[in-house]
Amino acid sequence: MGGDHGPNVVIPALMTVAVRRPDIRFIIYGREELVRPELAKFPKLAEVSEFHHCEIAVRMDDKPSQALRHGRWKSSMWKAVEAVKSGSAQACVSAGNTGALMAMSKFCLRTMATIDRPAIAAIWPTMRGESVVLDVGATIGADAHQLIDFAILGTGMARSVFGIDRPKVGLLNVGVEEIKGQEEVKEAGRMLREANMASMNYHGFVEGDDIGKGTVDVVVTEGFAGNIALKTAEGTVRQIAGYLRAAMNRTLMARIGYVFAKGAFDRLREKLDPGRSNGGVFLGLNGIVVKSHGGADSDGFAAAIELGYDMVRNNLIDRIEADLDLFHARNPHAQANRKADPAGDAKE
Repeated sequence: MGGDHGPNVVIPALMTVAVRRPDIRFIIYGREELVRPELAKFPKLAEVSEFHHCEIAVRMDDKPSQALRHGRWKSSMWKAVEAVKSGSAQACVSAGNTGALMAMSKFCLRTMATIDRPAIAAIWPTMRGESVVLDVGATIGADAHQLIDFAILGTGMARSVFGIDRPKVGLLNVGVEEIKGQEEVKEAGRMLREANMASMNYHGFVEGDDIGKGTVDVVVTEGFAGNIALKTAEGTVRQIAGYLRAAMNRTLMARIGYVFAKGAFDRLREKLDPGRSNGGVFLGLNGIVVKSHGGADSDGFAAAIELGYDMVRNNLIDRIEADLDLFHARNPHAQANRKADPAGDAKE
């Protein structure tokens, strides 16, 4: 029910994924008068789906606390998250209100035992392929222990989605030198080097331009910087697209040149299309929740569903729990220091 288009985008996206992934099944939550007409257009989708009418749909402008207070038990968003908790579903995908979805997911699924706060991870197109970047908006400000959590969470996602045995991980910083940056970032870097985890290849510090270069497979930062980086990248894509359109329409020769170079421009458009990497993953919870961009089209929403599918198929939650257990078994002081940190308690 969420996003800019609701069932008009979601239902065709489900059909697209059902064709690509014959073993998938769907549980659809929403308002019957809006969902049923769309679902009737795809009889084969109806065969692999079950629909549940919900009286309430969380609005895009609802405050998270308001949505949690009034939308629990009855809203389509709550029911979708609750299906993951009960085991009826293995992943939840929504294009709805991000704050409300995070609040409901945290309340219903809870964070993993040693995780203080969840993170939102994004798939980022790079010169070398794709990277995982987190956090892009869930946790504003993070101490060294939380940054380590994010590194472990991102590593598990990279292993599940990209099929990399030992992803290369970097901490986003104002420079690559060890003496630069905030104390929290430097402390996290020291602890990751000392941990020497078998599932993670810790690279060191990376700068902003390393994200697009694909220097590492996982870029770790706190939510304020991560969200700014994400929005800056999205704005830059739109800016470049605007420049190209203006350049191609400037003269007759430019338009003729575009005809001959159309194949190259189509490939560039596909590379820059944010829908190809649609889907922010809520990591650190006891279940898989994927947040689709609210303005995504059906192809973009389908990409978010397939992201969730891949993480289920590759046992994301089990991988993360195993990595967390291993890290804390080797570094028992880390959890003890976290619990004794009054600043961390104050932030919470």
